[in-house]
Formats: sequence, C-alpha cells, structure tokens
Amino acid sequence: MSETAANSVTLRFLAAPMDVGHSGSVDAGTVLEWVDKAAYAAAVGWAKSYCVTAYVGNIHFADPVNIGDMVEVTATIVFTGRSSMHIRTVVSSGDPKGGPATMRSQCMVIFVAVGEDGKPVPVKQFEPVTAEELEQRDHALARIGIREQIVEAMSAQEYTDAGTAERVVLRFMAAPTDVNWGGKVHGGIVMKWIDEAAYVCASRYCGRDTVAVFSGGVRFYRPLLIGHVVEVEARLVYTGTKGMHVAVHVRSGDPKGRELNLTTYCLTVMVARDAEGTSVPIPAWTPVSEEDKRLHAHARELLEIRAAAPGNRLPNHLLQSQRH
Repeated sequence: MSETAANSVTLRFLAAPMDVGHSGSVDAGTVLEWVDKAAYAAAVGWAKSYCVTAYVGNIHFADPVNIGDMVEVTATIVFTGRSSMHIRTVVSSGDPKGGPATMRSQCMVIFVAVGEDGKPVPVKQFEPVTAEELEQRDHALARIGIREQIVEAMSAQEYTDAGTAERVVLRFMAAPTDVNWGGKVHGGIVMKWIDEAAYVCASRYCGRDTVAVFSGGVRFYRPLLIGHVVEVEARLVYTGTKGMHVAVHVRSGDPKGRELNLTTYCLTVMVARDAEGTSVPIPAWTPVSEEDKRLHAHARELLEIRAAAPGNRLPNHLLQSQRH
C-alpha cells in the first residue's frame, strides 16, 4: 500500500490465480471487494476511527482485469459531510513487466465514521484546493440529488412471491473469514455475494455464461454479523437487448430466530457471452403479474435517473428495452 496524498490511498498488488472467477478473468464481485478495501483505508486514515460502508454508486465494468495483472486501486476523498466521506475509487491494471496501466472501472463510495457505540461521529472537513480537487468535489455534490432519487425509488418497491420472473435465493452462514476490522462482515464481501447471486440468476435465465457490466445503488442499511444466517435473493426485473437487470437483496439474522432483516440492496446488470467472450443478445422477458410490471417499470425508472446524472453515459443495450 502507498499513500499518495493526505486524502488518498493506493493499493497495489498482483491479481492472483485465486482471484479468477466464473468469467475466466477477475469477477466484478472481487473488483468490488478491492474497491471497498481501498475506500475503507482512505476513510479510516482520514477519520481516525472505525468506518462503515454506506453506499456504493454506479460502477461500470468495461474491461476485465486478468490474472497476473499489476492492479492499482486508488481511493481519494473528494467531499466530506458531518460524518460521511465521499470517496472516488479508480481501478487500473496492466502488464507488470511494464507499460501504462489501463483504467478498468471507477465509482463513488460513501463511508460513515462511527464511534464505539456504532453511532456516527464527526470527521474533519476536506477543503479542496487544486482545480482537480474542486472539480471532483463539484462532481460529488452534483450526484447527491441523483443518489437521493435512486434511494427513494428503490425504497418504494416491494418484492413478494407474486413475481413470476427468474429468481434465485442463496443461503449460508457468515463465516469468521468474512470478518472486517470492526468484527463484522465487510462491505466488499457482501458485494461479492451480490455478484454471485446475480450471476446464477442471469445464467439460469439465458442458459449462457454471464458477466456483470454494471452495479448501481448499492445501499447498506445495517451491519451483517459473523455467525448470522445470510440470504441473498436475486430476481430478474428487466431485459434490454443484451443486458439482464437483476435486483439483489441481502438479508441476515440470528440463526436462533426466525426474522431476517434487510442489510443491503442493489441492481446489477449482467450480459450473456458466447464461447469467444463476446456479449450476445438474450431472450426478452415479458412481465406477467402486476408485480412484474411494476418492477419492470421501476428498473426503467432507475435507468432514466442514472442517464440524467452529470457525465453519465449508459450503453445503448442498457437503455433500450426489447419489444415484446
């Protein structure tokens, strides 16, 4: 790890064989785990206290990270609230023998500083000085309204057994190996579970290998504890010409009880690939029940909100719905 500035941390390492996923390269879930770790390091270094992941913004997985690549994950604080830190993360990788690194993905992560009682505590304020710092601060501020719209739209939805779309539920125990530095499951592990559930759901639907190209609106509602029962539910809600939009809910609870509480929610977009790794069209999904139709409209609403965000350019295959 190297510290490039008081408000920035860069992690450098080789992508190891154990990082390879079902896609043949490093899966989106592992990249998200790296992002969370780098952002955590930046947040703790700034706040000088334990910090928790609150939100992960839109992240596009344009190019894969391959095994053996030299990976750099840079996390930079660009804006601070009372107890929150908005952290821009950039993942780059390239040949360790030399040559420039290529940016693979970037996103905004929000961490909150908390005290020993788990309640938010104030952080020192970040004051941008350079033109680049001011630009990044303004970019973060411009996205606050977009994020609030996304959170409101996602919170208003209800998922019941009335849905008829492809649905997968994974259940397991949160293991001690999942623990973070605060004794809870760290956000990166949760996002890895999300990617795995979305993969199973999308692959079952289209009958092909699939890979994540986008994750958005990853909101963390409450901590997930080691030893708790975990349920990760992935449900298809929308199809574009290539993209399968999968809503994923993570719930957890004490195994001695019967109640599972929502801990995390997000929307992931998966694409199908052929034997050469090229993305291919997928069958159109037609909503059947009223809940299907409501969630289909909800997914479209989220796309339109994100498309209106400053500097955001969603690929056409994500924006375009198939005709039924």
